[in-house]
Amino acid sequence: MREKHQKQMPLMTSIVNHPHGKELEEVSRILDCKPTIIDLAYQDLCKGGNGKVLGAKGMTAEQVVRAGIVKQMNEFSYEELAFHVVDSSCYRWFCRIGVTDKGFKSSALCCNIKSVSPETWERINAEVIDYAKEEGIEKGRQARIDCTVVDSNIHAPKDSVLLWDSVRVITRILKQAAERLDDVRLPMKDHRRVAKRRMLGIENAKTKKQRNRLYKDLLGVVEKTITYAGNAIKIIDGTRIMDVTLMAFSEQLKHYCDLAKKVKDQAYRRVVLGEDVRASEKIVSIFEPHTDIIVKDRRDTLYGHKICLTGGASNLILDCLIVDGNPNDSSLTDTMLERQKEIYGRYPLKVALDGGFASKENLKKAKGKGIKDVCFSKGRGLEAEDMCRSEWVFKRLRRFRAGIESAISWVKRSFGLSRCTWKGFRSFKSYVWSSIVSANLLTLARHRLKPNEA
Repeated sequence: MREKHQKQMPLMTSIVNHPHGKELEEVSRILDCKPTIIDLAYQDLCKGGNGKVLGAKGMTAEQVVRAGIVKQMNEFSYEELAFHVVDSSCYRWFCRIGVTDKGFKSSALCCNIKSVSPETWERINAEVIDYAKEEGIEKGRQARIDCTVVDSNIHAPKDSVLLWDSVRVITRILKQAAERLDDVRLPMKDHRRVAKRRMLGIENAKTKKQRNRLYKDLLGVVEKTITYAGNAIKIIDGTRIMDVTLMAFSEQLKHYCDLAKKVKDQAYRRVVLGEDVRASEKIVSIFEPHTDIIVKDRRDTLYGHKICLTGGASNLILDCLIVDGNPNDSSLTDTMLERQKEIYGRYPLKVALDGGFASKENLKKAKGKGIKDVCFSKGRGLEAEDMCRSEWVFKRLRRFRAGIESAISWVKRSFGLSRCTWKGFRSFKSYVWSSIVSANLLTLARHRLKPNEA
């Protein structure tokens, strides 16, 4: 039966006298001071009746939240997390796992941690920021805003590789479905070897003419595979056997066939017809189709999602917006300022932003909100006197803005925010927010341990 907390605290070892152990102890105190955090997670974990079903004792909501924080704080895989939460006395204590408890399998950890929605992680972060406000650590008077990109867990999106992925995945599902249908034979052929040869040939082709010929052959193989899958879907849907696994195979085939058709269409338009396919129309992965193409300053092309972060003077990340597509930074200025008002009930007095946010319209809107000083690191035609009350204030805010760069670098290096390893867009958002929550909790713990330096 699902529980928020353990009714009786298990016998546990004490925290070790080590800097990281002290940090975990402070993080634990913060979580204990905000019981709403566990309530929020408990609501997600109980959706669909998961908290009311009788059976073996599962993870409590408190254990799920704490295990998720440990995972992101150390960039553990679920296998590594399952090992460390039972091997380390500190992590046993932090995750409320008793000395006699066996711990949890990696599959249980994965299922439970991913059950916490991104909206819940965002609300948990709001509770953490609220704690910082109550303790006087972060008042929200100054804010610094910048954007970065979190990569999806995909390989380089080449058309030839995407076509090969489509053939091998659809063929694999067809073979699994054929094994499940003992008495019914699915009309299909395995073209994976041919598709792989064509893909490798395209990669090593020396001339455009040779590459185009191989592309046409590969497109033909993809078309045949999609046809096989369409016939298999009709057979599976028409069978009278009520098999949940077969129904799942049918849904998977429909999903990957739709993606394969889009991949085939974009490859045909780009290679055969010589058209320029817009980034918003492209599929860059059949495994992570939500991935956006982000072109950064006409220099780098990244594949993931753009996020906009707001940092405070305490180096806490006050807010995060996961953006759809690749809009200009200047279009996000007003949105991020409004979100700050929702968090603190008022706008900050001083705001420092990257040069990409700069525009006369954005400056006018920010001043109209009562923000006294607005600093864009690159003026884009704006004078320092227009943005701030003096040149001295402008230079001070410009130096202050650089702190968000260090915060982004730290979260990417230490909390895995550079690349999301979770599958699906919902999980992508949960991954981003759980990394931010873990970073903020550790920042608060260090403020509490060194109050004179905060």
